[in-house]
Amino acid sequence: MDFGDIMKVDTTGASKTTAGQDNLTYDGVPASETMAKTDLGSVNKYKFIIQKVGAQKRMDPAIIAAIISRESRGGTLLKDGKGDKGNGWGLMQVDKQYHTIRGGWDSEEHLSQATDILIGLVHTIKKKFPSWTAEQQLKGAIAAYNFGPDDVQTYERMDKGTRGDDYSSDVVARAQWYKKNGF
Repeated sequence: MDFGDIMKVDTTGASKTTAGQDNLTYDGVPASETMAKTDLGSVNKYKFIIQKVGAQKRMDPAIIAAIISRESRGGTLLKDGKGDKGNGWGLMQVDKQYHTIRGGWDSEEHLSQATDILIGLVHTIKKKFPSWTAEQQLKGAIAAYNFGPDDVQTYERMDKGTRGDDYSSDVVARAQWYKKNGF
């Protein structure tokens, strides 16, 4: 794909806070993998459109699947397509405060819009941190997907301030698991 190799991105996985959502007594990559596995049945319902959008946008489908897992647990956390106190829309939780929502909550149009947002963040992080590797820039864009590109300050502390202080590390670990499991 055009945005770095997700399998080469370093990750510490889920924080204790994030792992606690599933009452896990462990954190890190094993917790992220457990949560990705828990969500697999729900995420698989959208596998065809995830792969289609991934191919169209040249974004690894495993990353799209991982964001769906993290943001909406495969859609299971949504009420009428909404999450985040009504501000997030769809499987990938596009924030309606910053974006004009497109498509149904579980539609190809929604996944295309959300993936375009992520791709735009890759380009922003590339400009902000031109000396970072493609994999570091990809991880920075994933963090920015949660809290905006201005909050990505250093590679070492990029998740500080994201929900659970682990957003990109958790998403990367889930994406690596999805990549190894059919995405």
